[in-house]
Amino acid sequence: MSEPKTSDQSQATTPKKVLIVAYYWPPAGGPGVQRWIHFAKHLPAYGIEPIVYVPENASYPIEDYSLLEAISPEIKVVRQPISEPYKWVSWLFKKQTKRMSQGLLNEKNPSFIERLLRAVRGNFFIPDARVSWVKPSINFLKGYMAAHCIDTIITSGPPHSMHLIGLGLKEKGPIKWLADFRDPWTSIGYHKALYLMPFAKKRHQALEAQVLRTADRIITTSPSTAKEFAAVTQKPISVITNGYEVEAPILESVATVIKGKMKGFSMLHIGSLLAGRNPSILWACLSELLKENKAFKVAFSLHFVGLVSDVVKERLNFFGLSNYCFFHGYKPHSQVRAFQKEGQLLLLLEIDSPQHKGIIPGKLFEYIASKSPILAVGPKEWDVSPIISETAAGAVFGYTDKAALKAYILKVFMTFNNGEETPRPQGIEAYHRKVLTEKLANIIQLWE
Repeated sequence: MSEPKTSDQSQATTPKKVLIVAYYWPPAGGPGVQRWIHFAKHLPAYGIEPIVYVPENASYPIEDYSLLEAISPEIKVVRQPISEPYKWVSWLFKKQTKRMSQGLLNEKNPSFIERLLRAVRGNFFIPDARVSWVKPSINFLKGYMAAHCIDTIITSGPPHSMHLIGLGLKEKGPIKWLADFRDPWTSIGYHKALYLMPFAKKRHQALEAQVLRTADRIITTSPSTAKEFAAVTQKPISVITNGYEVEAPILESVATVIKGKMKGFSMLHIGSLLAGRNPSILWACLSELLKENKAFKVAFSLHFVGLVSDVVKERLNFFGLSNYCFFHGYKPHSQVRAFQKEGQLLLLLEIDSPQHKGIIPGKLFEYIASKSPILAVGPKEWDVSPIISETAAGAVFGYTDKAALKAYILKVFMTFNNGEETPRPQGIEAYHRKVLTEKLANIIQLWE
């Protein structure tokens, strides 16, 4: 797949310096790190020099050293130490803190220790457990920006402590500040699991409003989040989604091994599958098809690459799917691409609640780029729906659309079983990360 054409601003004689403040950076793994790796990679093509500021010794729940290869050696990365409570708490409660940091919360029957840790996290580390890095970063960056003639800063959250760094720098001097929200803040679903007391809720809301009203511009990854923020601030808000990247060919040795694991009609889910993303409607459809269609039963397998909640595994077992499931665990991004290529139907699952309709998972765009059909199950008016519709990349269903969902699975299976070619997505170039970076660069250049 070739890269799309974009306007070339590389003729600028003096690149504009922009400081990017982020928590997730390789060797961090998972979706949070992808966005700014590739923005930083493409910004120089538009006359912008990115300087990335990240923690020196962060406690990442998932690590993927293969992502280090995606970082351009020309990008300057500035690191400063961070003190994180997860490190010392994990000495006493290693299992519980690891599961919390990975998002694998036990909603069914959390232990006393799990409830306690969540309450402490939610009420005493506001907005999050990286808040201790805010003041040292402000003090360091004030001098660094002055010494290197930098007047523009971008903060990326969550964790939303990164936005407090931008807030502190904005209050100390005349800078231009863009706040990038990869996810919402106070409306995010997991806030309910933190046992927030009234004072903590008010503090979160006050900080969110202060950030939204103080930053010069806001970027969100979905229209719903932009609409939510527009009710709080008058500052300009732009939507720049996540996207996909044209990457090096998959190693033949890796492709061969994974192809051997994905024989037949393989359905695939990439990424963490938490307790809330547990669509019984989908598991019921698959259970019925296994009983009703012999060819489907012979060919079918269900694969998970990433962390899977025990609650999800219990539900799969309830519907008699355990013998068809393969749990591969977390894999480096290079292997994930090979899995996506071999999957016959890619699963995109979201929690069934209005608070999650603005969540557009970054993997959606890599799914689209893989050109395998997508089966998405999520909330009503989900922002994913228009994207899948306009690219003809698959189909989206609600948690009550059982008949239509079952019919779609059978349709895709019959196409596979008859040896027919699956229709390919259209117009996906709009979501190439270089095109999206051009949108970001245009926003930055408006300040000139």
